[in-house]
Amino acid sequence: MGHNQELGRRGELLAAQYLTGRGISVLARNWRCPLGEIDLVADDAGTLVAVEVKTRSGLGFGHPAEAVDAVKLRRLHRLASAWCRTAGQPGRRRRVDVIAIVAAPGQEPRIAYFKEVTP
Repeated sequence: MGHNQELGRRGELLAAQYLTGRGISVLARNWRCPLGEIDLVADDAGTLVAVEVKTRSGLGFGHPAEAVDAVKLRRLHRLASAWCRTAGQPGRRRRVDVIAIVAAPGQEPRIAYFKEVTP
């Protein structure tokens, strides 16, 4: 497994732990359909949450949250709707969150949580 893949997996694990620690249940990881993929699918007090996780080892290419643009956000909103339809819950309230992690070697990871992000 390459460095970026390993870093991404570590970030998704950290993000899942972060959400769980805040009382948000993680329902699925890396959920895929023909439209794309949701890193984490979660439930926050009945609201379906599609979570995009971006992890970087430093800020040399900017903050990881900057990599989530309007196109990606629109796709995530469509993916959240697709998940709800697939789960038989088409009318379920849903939102898109972003978790950005900077995991510099030898340092404690820094997590930024952006709730209910819109394009």
